[in-house]
Amino acid sequence: MKRWPLHAADRDLAAPVVRDVLAGIGTAHLAASYLAAMQRVLPVTFCTVFAVGGSGRIETVSAASSYGNTAERTAERYVAQRFDLLDPNMVWLAARKLPQRAQLWLGHHHAADVADPAYRAACYGDVGIRERASVLLLLPTGQRAAVSFYRSLAQPDFSAADFALLEAHAALLADATAAHGRSAVAAREAASPAMASRLLVLSLREREVVGHLLAGKTAKETARDIGIELTTVRTHQYRAFRRLGIRTLKELLML
Repeated sequence: MKRWPLHAADRDLAAPVVRDVLAGIGTAHLAASYLAAMQRVLPVTFCTVFAVGGSGRIETVSAASSYGNTAERTAERYVAQRFDLLDPNMVWLAARKLPQRAQLWLGHHHAADVADPAYRAACYGDVGIRERASVLLLLPTGQRAAVSFYRSLAQPDFSAADFALLEAHAALLADATAAHGRSAVAAREAASPAMASRLLVLSLREREVVGHLLAGKTAKETARDIGIELTTVRTHQYRAFRRLGIRTLKELLML
């Protein structure tokens, strides 16, 4: 398990990569945008984005994978079982003294380096993940974030060239993640703490559907954007409304 500090450097990044990263800001597809961007330059299977506030409350959870919704289901387990309290990256960031300016690191570890067996099984063994490379961000406010890219058992270990590519894009990923936290979605939740706390009872997919509905999308448009069947959207909408104690879209917007 290794971590090393990163320093700002001017590098020319490919326009399609930058475009893909920025496209996810303020949307429910943050990790999917990051994954698409980095797959342009190196092979990776999963991407997760976790951000925790200075108080320790989980603020951003986004996950995407190259196959199905495996990453989303894994992220749900991560949140439900508070694996952030066992995640070596998040624990290490939480223990650090608050800096005067934003700090960046690159972290790397293999599945075998994870001590807790339940966390190791849920986030590595059960989903065939070999290792993780992470861009780590710590802000003076105490907010900390990890943007992680994973390789499966079928892929080779990260190489020195791969780490160099991740380092080159680290500042872009960190800035985009911070911007996501300041987005209109975050502002709306901050303006309505009661609504934000109620949304935490929803699954990631239910929150994603609700987010599209709040953005003015129809169920049909939501299904197209997310890439699932319309009936599946309706099912997630029904479950979300039931958990929120509402029955109609009008009631959701009133919240």
